[in-house]
Amino acid sequence: MTSPRSITRPAIGLAAAGVLLSIAIAPGIAVASRPNLNTLAGKVAALRGTAGLQVRFSAFIEQEAIDRSGTATNAPIDPTFVLSSPLDGHNVQPPAVTVNQDTAAAPQNETAIATDPNNPNRVVAAANDYVSRTWSCSIDGTPCSALGDGYSGTYFSNDGGATWCCTATGPNHLGTLIPGVERLTGGPYDAGGDPALDWDSHGHVYYAGLGFNRTSAPNTVTVSRGTFSGGDLHWGGPTFVNATTSPSTLNDKEWIAVDHNPSSAYRDRIYLTWTRFLFNPSNGKYTQSPIFFAASTDGGATFTSPKSISGNVLYDQGSRPVVGPDGTLYVFWNGSTRLQSLNSTWVARSTNGGASFSKPVAVSQLTDSMELTDTLFRVNSFPAAASAPNGDLYATWTTETKASDARLDGDARCADWLTSDVSGCFSYAVWSKSTDGGRNWSAPSRVFPTDTRDAEGYPVAQPSGGTLHAPAASPVEDIYPAVAVAPNGKVYVSAYRGDVVSPWQTCANAPAPPEGRINCLQLGDYIDNTRLDYVVRDASTSVTRTVSPHPINTRNGFGGGFFGDYTDLDVGSDNTFHAFWTDSNNRQTVVWFYGLAFDPTVINQEDVVTASGNF
Repeated sequence: MTSPRSITRPAIGLAAAGVLLSIAIAPGIAVASRPNLNTLAGKVAALRGTAGLQVRFSAFIEQEAIDRSGTATNAPIDPTFVLSSPLDGHNVQPPAVTVNQDTAAAPQNETAIATDPNNPNRVVAAANDYVSRTWSCSIDGTPCSALGDGYSGTYFSNDGGATWCCTATGPNHLGTLIPGVERLTGGPYDAGGDPALDWDSHGHVYYAGLGFNRTSAPNTVTVSRGTFSGGDLHWGGPTFVNATTSPSTLNDKEWIAVDHNPSSAYRDRIYLTWTRFLFNPSNGKYTQSPIFFAASTDGGATFTSPKSISGNVLYDQGSRPVVGPDGTLYVFWNGSTRLQSLNSTWVARSTNGGASFSKPVAVSQLTDSMELTDTLFRVNSFPAAASAPNGDLYATWTTETKASDARLDGDARCADWLTSDVSGCFSYAVWSKSTDGGRNWSAPSRVFPTDTRDAEGYPVAQPSGGTLHAPAASPVEDIYPAVAVAPNGKVYVSAYRGDVVSPWQTCANAPAPPEGRINCLQLGDYIDNTRLDYVVRDASTSVTRTVSPHPINTRNGFGGGFFGDYTDLDVGSDNTFHAFWTDSNNRQTVVWFYGLAFDPTVINQEDVVTASGNF
């Protein structure tokens, strides 16, 4: 049967008076009376355990809070069973292209992509890259894969996304990993990632990400500048922005935009936004999470003093800066003011290069998405946004609503902190448009037409007896939308769509992670499992194209609980779009994994994949 819909889901903002909230705790996070704010796990517990409040870090930070290396064994591990499905792919098929070039089953997720505005054949992509977790080297007798972590991965193409470079094979060969952030890349932090990219008007590409420790307080936002020489990408050392050693502050969910408009008064100015989570250092309680901002006028060498730009909208996450053709800066985010029951997508505007900002304007209220039906991976409703050549603005996000009576501007019937019954609620991608510089916005509209999931692979016999039959028809849900506008005015919107449901055999007994992410000791019964496709839609003509060649199984990698926080989409000066998402249809052989040695074992793992085209 179909697994029950989870009703423990994140929302941002304080609950209305008199409303009791169900508090969700991330798996593996213990809640103490006073959380240890020196650790990521302690900060996650502080957020998840605050009475009357639901707020979440990025899925990346939450995963890092519980990730750990394995304890080395005397002999390589020979898995008893490896969870898989005959419906999983073996290789990502053309016309889609795998961007990461490692072959040892390292996970990659959370995708960002940007095309050189002066050269549409030059494309740079980025992702959280766990390649160091599969390195075969050792340092002073300790496997590199035990010392590694999530790192800041980048890749480049000189032929419009047809082929990609490069991979990192060890601390002495970093390929195009961002140098100087994480320890094995010469930096001071345990881990890094959460990538964002943009270009200036002179062929420099900029990477923004995070650097942080998992069991101590230091963390930062980081920016690096890349240059091309002889067709190769070279990254300079990072600039750390808002670096802190305070246990009461954590930087999360940054994004970057560069004004590459040749006629702009602020040409090549770099804009950086992020969420600044603040805690009470005396009692460990969460206090607020405003959106912060800084800018650079010297190629990212230095940045202005960080400042809050979210006004009285203090319970925020997931910001996205966008530069209009006239140099106006817009910053979008998901958040709420105090005591609001539902969140909104917000926007603030600067017409003077970030010196000052307007009061935030609510684009629309929303109900943050729950985990998709028959999945486990953490989700969010963070907005993506883009500016058109004529100055029109487009924003997209997901919202939860009843399929039978959709309310796309926020649906209290689907807010599990307001009601105990969220049956019939589903996550849909929506979009809104402004033609007056973000002052007013159209009512949100569905990105994709209504559809139902296809059932594949049924029936199956249960090991415990009986048969699992295909579930009743259920709507296709959307998550992680992206938007980009072509020079010719075409508006492309993309997202994952949960359009296939199939059986997935569970593990009844497994070692603790990370070994248990590969080795299953005893197989369990089958459950229903929603698979995703990545879909691009031309919003102006309603032409829709599925660009992923095979349905994507999110159970492959991180135990099914982490499939990144976002996808991305960009359009080059040649009007070609580049969609970029996390996929799991490649099979690779793992030998080293999080400090553990395995007999060579073939697994499906998370990779990052692109497809290009135009309508």
